[in-house]
Amino acid sequence: MSRKTVPFNQSGISKLPNDKPVVYKILTPGGTNNYTGKAKRGRVQERIAEHLPGAKDPVPGAKVVIEQVPTVAEAQAKEQRVIVRSQPRYNIQGK
Repeated sequence: MSRKTVPFNQSGISKLPNDKPVVYKILTPGGTNNYTGKAKRGRVQERIAEHLPGAKDPVPGAKVVIEQVPTVAEAQAKEQRVIVRSQPRYNIQGK
């Protein structure tokens, strides 16, 4: 599984791979997890860009960390484990 960290801005997001499903975390400047999500193959950059300031679901952050996984089901399971463990501030229950 590949892991990559980029700045949380449009140019940083454009450098992310789109070829596999991912679990992503939006981190604060201090490294605290503000939001955890998943994205399907081919939609990674578009999904993370939805959280930029001024987008439809903004989340404050400084960096994005992604981890590629083989399947969407695996991404779903990993996302849930991370949310339960770290309880990110912007992950809203039942959304």
